[in-house]
Amino acid sequence: MTDHERHYLVAGVTRRAAVLGHPVAHSRSPVLHAAAYEALGLTDWEYQLHDVDEHELAGFLERLDDSWAGLSLTMPLKHEALRLADHVDGLAKVVGAANTLLRQPGGLLVAANTDVHGLVASLREVAPAGWQPRSAVIVGGGATASSALAAVGELGVHHPVVLARSLARVGAVRRAAAKTGLDPEYVALDRPGAPELLRSADIVILTLPQHAADPLAEWFTGANLSPSQVLLDAVYADWPTAAAAAWEQAGGTIASGFLMLLHQACEQVRLMTGHEAPVDAMRQALTDSLARA
Repeated sequence: MTDHERHYLVAGVTRRAAVLGHPVAHSRSPVLHAAAYEALGLTDWEYQLHDVDEHELAGFLERLDDSWAGLSLTMPLKHEALRLADHVDGLAKVVGAANTLLRQPGGLLVAANTDVHGLVASLREVAPAGWQPRSAVIVGGGATASSALAAVGELGVHHPVVLARSLARVGAVRRAAAKTGLDPEYVALDRPGAPELLRSADIVILTLPQHAADPLAEWFTGANLSPSQVLLDAVYADWPTAAAAAWEQAGGTIASGFLMLLHQACEQVRLMTGHEAPVDAMRQALTDSLARA
């Protein structure tokens, strides 16, 4: 046991959780989980942050003791976690990525995915009452795009479009589609007609890095969108993004990565603590944290 670990036990902390990733200093997960523990009265819980890369994850997991309840995982650990887990739940197996590791008594590690929950809950929160989407476009081809594919399937869209800068790099999404039974159409982002695919979709989910989707804003300028057309941009910094602002100005509804981050963390809190997450308290803590940034 290191001196750092001993500090937490001496302080009376009996249950621990943390976010791991590389880089991870920017993560808002500690804000969200700490707010949840406070609201739930879990005074003996502690949430930490550790910079851990793919090569260090196995060693970190070996050092966990029975005080640990679970881990939140950011890139680049979402695939490595599947390999190291003792059990992978159905959704994480289908998506091919895990953003959560739950430590069971005796050390059993269970990999789970709460990103899909975060996406679905975010879209439903902002959509009009009675919303029943029939079409969806996912922009990107990485781990978040795979989660987005499962999310639109849960919302009833079985033939989404996947727009990617390179169709040679959507292997993860193709594998996820095969496991879910969905039948996407794969389209290059620079193909003629791509703008109209986005403008006509009931759901658009952008999974590109910050500012990478900014050029799409001009595709929405002058469009005539409906409030039942919902765009979710997984980016939560510098909100609204250029693409989201243009979509909203054209009449559509937008959801931020802020909401996805919130709702996926709420599901992690439920899985790790066994308590329903205090959504309002967590939302306020995240709002305050982003305002200070």
